[in-house]
Amino acid sequence: MIRLWAITFLFAIGPVASLTDPLPDPVTEDMFSPVDNDQALLGQLLFYDPILSGNRNIACATCHHPNFSTSDGVSLGLGEGGIGLGPKRRGDPKNMPSQRVPRNSPALFNLGAHAFTVLFHDGRIEVSSDMPSGFRTPMDDDMLEGFDSILSAQTMFPVLSPDEMAGHDAENDIAKAVRQGLITGEGGAWDLLAKRVAAIPEYTQRFKAAYDHLDTGNQIRFTDISNAVASFIALEWRSDTSPFDAYLRDPSIPLPPDADAGMKLFYGKAQCSACHSGPFQTDHKFHAMAAPQLGPGKAAAFENHARDTGRMRVTGDSADAYAFRTPSLRNVMQTGPWGHAGGHNDMMRFLADHLDPSAALERFADQGGARNGVSLPPLDVDDWREMDDANARAKIRNATEVKVPIVLDAAEIALLVSFLHSLDDPTALAGRMGIPPQVPSGLSVGGIGD
Repeated sequence: MIRLWAITFLFAIGPVASLTDPLPDPVTEDMFSPVDNDQALLGQLLFYDPILSGNRNIACATCHHPNFSTSDGVSLGLGEGGIGLGPKRRGDPKNMPSQRVPRNSPALFNLGAHAFTVLFHDGRIEVSSDMPSGFRTPMDDDMLEGFDSILSAQTMFPVLSPDEMAGHDAENDIAKAVRQGLITGEGGAWDLLAKRVAAIPEYTQRFKAAYDHLDTGNQIRFTDISNAVASFIALEWRSDTSPFDAYLRDPSIPLPPDADAGMKLFYGKAQCSACHSGPFQTDHKFHAMAAPQLGPGKAAAFENHARDTGRMRVTGDSADAYAFRTPSLRNVMQTGPWGHAGGHNDMMRFLADHLDPSAALERFADQGGARNGVSLPPLDVDDWREMDDANARAKIRNATEVKVPIVLDAAEIALLVSFLHSLDDPTALAGRMGIPPQVPSGLSVGGIGD
């Protein structure tokens, strides 16, 4: 059993008071593209409008809500078939979900920055000059051209997921198209969604006002929708006004003493910055850190396992097994539970387990139903098949990059947490545009349901 005063990590011990890695440069305006306000206002409405889901019951905001700091406040959420918001979300008895969404809902801060060239936990969407669309995605050459950014391309893949937004089998026109493999082109899922939006007069008017090419009689394209949503996200949740940002821009504005000491640990002895580097505290790379696997995992339709091998599912390279993208740490203290499957809802415990993951995996196995107090909406499924399987745990453990331990005590962990709090940005957490009182479709704002 790991204790809070005994934590393992990969790097050598150094003095707490010294920085061994340089602090990042401050965030600057040129790290972002300008955002058109009309497009962002349009994207705000679309973000909160369930019109983009197959059954018209889920919006982007359902799983990325400002009340939960652009996530959903649970380890693994319920998409299609869910009712309610955040930890209160539950299965609809009339349309009960068959499984949870397989991965934790990621935060949306700073995704409009140029530095973000790879998205999703496994990086299955990335900027690529070799592809006609400019992005390498699961659709490869079939990917539409016309997405303004990788954020635009990313925002619209959840609408194709049966468990997230599309729905299942033949219960709506979008689900039917997805099941038949019809995504692009006339009658494809994206085309059907674009026509839904275009059929609403207010949206047509707003699109024509926001995009010049639509003022000449051209039809609203799916890429127009995704570009507007991306504009909203980029503006609403840009995050560069935290206390740490203020300190980087002017070191005469000190951090609180505990946060300052935690900063020296983060960029020193604890070597967190080895992966959480740069102005957004991420190297944008993939690392196997043996985070616990819960929920359904990622499997093809013909598979019945509950594994999630992360980056390897994209590259096919066994060296990438169980590796996941380094998340940005902006506002991280507000975005738990943490981990690709949301295995932790306490940051002190997360840091302890993150730095000694092998021991943590065995502790999860020993805990039975308690499992570190993870937050899961009630659903009659087995969430712990992987952690209950010794062979599965061994595969995750053997892949981890954490091989050589160091020791941090509980006081040092608390200092790290104090530093992480200095990354909280009140402006970004509050949002700049907020939640609209209504959406043009007339549906429930945010897709919360009854």
